[in-house]
Amino acid sequence: MNYKKLKSLELNFLAIHKEGFDSYEMKQIGKKHNVTKVEKFVKDVCSKENLLENGNAIDDIVKIVTKSSMVSVFEKMKFRDLVKELNQIERQLIVEAIYENIHKDEEKGFKDLYNLLEPYKLAKWPLITVFRAYYNLNYDVFIKPTTVKKVIKYLELDDLLYNSKPSYDFYDKYRTYINEMKMKVSETLRPNNPAFSGFLMININWNL
Repeated sequence: MNYKKLKSLELNFLAIHKEGFDSYEMKQIGKKHNVTKVEKFVKDVCSKENLLENGNAIDDIVKIVTKSSMVSVFEKMKFRDLVKELNQIERQLIVEAIYENIHKDEEKGFKDLYNLLEPYKLAKWPLITVFRAYYNLNYDVFIKPTTVKKVIKYLELDDLLYNSKPSYDFYDKYRTYINEMKMKVSETLRPNNPAFSGFLMININWNL
């Protein structure tokens, strides 16, 4: 990782927004994403009890995707339409994969969800990572391909090779980098991981 470039991004951002994400401008942008509001909804929907006991949990899982400002409109529509076409057993398998991913064997749940969506060409990074990204705002990461590729290239994360095919190994390594990097900048730039990723995206775009 290029530490000097990271610190340069920090200095450039704070020169404009001295209070970081506490500044008025960034708070206004934050309102559009409603991260905290969606987080609360996800924690309710993806609680152990709800995923295990609610026979209609899949409907709320679809709402998580549609409520997220991080998932593209195209992927939202495709996921919603797919769930409508699935039978009850297939729907339940998606619920179980998300339960596994969040509450039991994270890697197995990741792979199970990938295998369930892959036949429909919907095994996309955003749809696989959106659930944990909101459930654990300060630890997990949302993989948005355009952002991730720029972060890897600009900050010289040389041992990471992006692939459009989601893999748990890549996810885990990228998450480790994000959590390491955010501890090297001001607290005002890391109220949560989506915000920190937004900080990186905005500043890298300024420097390209």
